[in-house]
Amino acid sequence: MRAVLQRVKEASVTVEGKITGQIGPGLMVLFGVGKGDTEKDLEFMVDKIPALRIFEDTAGKMNLSLMDTSKAMLAVSQFTLFADTKKGRRPSFIDAMEPEAAKRLYALFCERCRALGIDVQEGVFAADMKVALVNDGPVTIVLDSRS
Repeated sequence: MRAVLQRVKEASVTVEGKITGQIGPGLMVLFGVGKGDTEKDLEFMVDKIPALRIFEDTAGKMNLSLMDTSKAMLAVSQFTLFADTKKGRRPSFIDAMEPEAAKRLYALFCERCRALGIDVQEGVFAADMKVALVNDGPVTIVLDSRS
């Protein structure tokens, strides 16, 4: 699994003119599921992302996590995180998991983060989404469960 995390002041996802997910300060998570990913990869992401200390404390140091704050998460499925651009100019997405299995793992990621007490907003799986955000920092971190 791969995720791109962006600390944001605000973020939203719109599908067909309707906002499907919106947060104030928090974490934008672009979440991709690859072929061969399992619940072990999922547990890595659920353990790592909410606990990652990327929010500033009162001294201005990045010492706080989503778990330490009342900030929210906006999770957006993103199969293009598995783009292979080694050959030619058109990306290949053969390393992305097939949609039904990926949807199940993405939904499970959101569910397990909610079980930790995090306010998780979502995009719509496989929809044409318009994502808007205001980066904070900017702070952008890339995670791969296999690295």
